[in-house]
Amino acid sequence: MSPELYLSYSSAFLIGLLGSTHCLGMCGGISASLSMALPVGKGFRVRQTLMLLAFNGGRIASYAVIAALIALLSTSAVNQWSELGTALRSLAGLLLVLMGLSMAQWWQGIRYIEKVGAPVWKRLSPLTRRLLPVNHTGQALALGALWGWLPCGLIYSTLGWAALQPTVASAALTMVFFGLGTLPSMLATGYAAGWVSNLRGNPAFRRITGTLLIIFGLWSLPWAALLPNFH
Repeated sequence: MSPELYLSYSSAFLIGLLGSTHCLGMCGGISASLSMALPVGKGFRVRQTLMLLAFNGGRIASYAVIAALIALLSTSAVNQWSELGTALRSLAGLLLVLMGLSMAQWWQGIRYIEKVGAPVWKRLSPLTRRLLPVNHTGQALALGALWGWLPCGLIYSTLGWAALQPTVASAALTMVFFGLGTLPSMLATGYAAGWVSNLRGNPAFRRITGTLLIIFGLWSLPWAALLPNFH
């Protein structure tokens, strides 16, 4: 693996890990409901684990599909217009800054960006209701695959990184690593919904994670290209 790809994958994982409290607000409720719908008894933990893994596996797979679709357009476009790569990286960095401001509850401007995906979600959301209540892992997998299309500023931020990758496969893998970064919090929601909810609502925790995302976003901006006359 080249150093550039390693940095992209690790960055995507870190974005998912830092921003996963935002994911709890978007996907945590449905993840927790999967556990609560299961009958308590022998084998409950095994069934719970399989259900949560299926849902999140479907969710992460949908991220990879979205990234692949975007990369089909962006990779060839970046090869033709090198300036587009700088623009995409700038956009990804700025979206991370907006996401950090939102998580820290300083400004909610990211919500305007999230409206971009609203038309797609309007068509998909009725399908999710047909899968409820979830009774087996196949339903959980399908529900996760649909839920991954829910408009989310954090996903859009990371898709900016994915669009910069040299191949469609590496773009999809970037979003897989992002999804893996969100996985610990999402699984924790299923196992301990109350504790995770309290953590998400903690103002100090939100400010810390928000600040880290802002720093990461600023660091990822292509300053040399944005300030060509800076010496």
